[in-house]
Order: sequence, then structure tokens, then C-alpha cells
Amino acid sequence: MRIESTEFGSITIDGKTYTFDVVIRLSGEIKKRKKKLSKKYYGTSHMISKDEAKFVYEKGCEQLVLGTGHEDNVRMSKEAVKYFDKKGCKIVAQPTPQAIETFNDSRKDKIGLFHVTC
Repeated sequence: MRIESTEFGSITIDGKTYTFDVVIRLSGEIKKRKKKLSKKYYGTSHMISKDEAKFVYEKGCEQLVLGTGHEDNVRMSKEAVKYFDKKGCKIVAQPTPQAIETFNDSRKDKIGLFHVTC
């Protein structure tokens, strides 16, 4: 599976374009991001909560590639960072266009979370 491209508001993976934030599972399955898990704490989807981290994490992942948006606005809460650290999963956070390259090039057992707007 390969992420082909992103434009503001969309991401194209294996020929299919998604117009929402996505989570890519270890298996390659693509899920819609559950922003409400973070919005209920912070009022925005630009801060990732521990609850959302629990939804995103999968046993066996070594790396989370986080696409922080085209304008680099998404951040992990301290609690979410601690959660991933405790699980032994390294976080690589970059603006979404760069994060796509990192995701495609990584040989680690990885999951991805990509914010496709700001």
C-alpha cells in the first residue's frame, strides 16, 4: 500500500481519494479519524488526546507517522505522547506532505494518522 499524494482537503492512497483525515492500520486498512475523541477535551481536532491515541495505537506498531496538516497545525497532547512512549511506539510528526514520504519510505511496523487540511 502506498500513499500517492495529498492536496489541501484530501489524500490519495492506492488510487482512492479520501476527503477526510485518515488512520492507516498495520494491516493497511484505512479508517476515518475519530476527531471527536480529541474535540471533547480541547474543542479542536488540532490537539490529539490520550483517548484518540488509544484509538490509533495498535499492538505491535513501532512507529506512528503523524501528518500534522498542510500548515503543520496538529500536535500531540502530553498525555498522548506519554501513552505512545509507554507502548514503545516512536512518533514522527511532520507536515502532511513530508509525513507521506516518511510513511512510504519507512520499513518499520507503522501506523499513520494524517490530517488533510490545515
